[in-house]
Amino acid sequence: MAAQPKPLPVHQPSYLEGGGIVGWLTTIDHKRVAVMYLASALFFMAFGGLEAMAIRVQLWTPDNHALSAATYNAFFTMHGTTMIFLVVMPLLLGFLGNFLIPLQIGARDVAFPRLNALSFWLALIAGILLHLGWIRGGLPDAGWFGYANLTERYFTPGLAIDWWVVGLLVSGISTVLTGLNFLTTIIAMRAPGMTYMR
Repeated sequence: MAAQPKPLPVHQPSYLEGGGIVGWLTTIDHKRVAVMYLASALFFMAFGGLEAMAIRVQLWTPDNHALSAATYNAFFTMHGTTMIFLVVMPLLLGFLGNFLIPLQIGARDVAFPRLNALSFWLALIAGILLHLGWIRGGLPDAGWFGYANLTERYFTPGLAIDWWVVGLLVSGISTVLTGLNFLTTIIAMRAPGMTYMR
């Protein structure tokens, strides 16, 4: 009886294989995306810390003139925005959510891996847009809460508030896409027998 030839093994490319910088920049693996969220959040945390130190220098002594009133308001605005939208949200949703949710529910990855990577890149672009005022148009001084009267052209002329608003919109889109991805992952990709209460 003649021995049947063994079929040659076919190499199945995996999205987890990419090495080097290109592998990290093009990854759709939820754990790698989580690490990139962590790295960007730590970078913006350092940036927000520098903004906080400038605020503290101004508050160091009474009647200090280290920063003008408008510059102080701009640093206050950028510090609050940076810490909430570029540090806290990426750490909670991006890092912890991306890293833990698929592992906790027994899923191989999130429901939409490419959408997950897009959410990260949108969050990073939002951070760049929010801080583009450092280079073009000055910084917004409307407070990180963005009261309507302070965001009007009369109180904040120039492009500063425009870059800030566009950055916040892109950040919001990123957060919504991440939330929809997690919701779909939790509903559709749980391990067999795992109920919502488990």
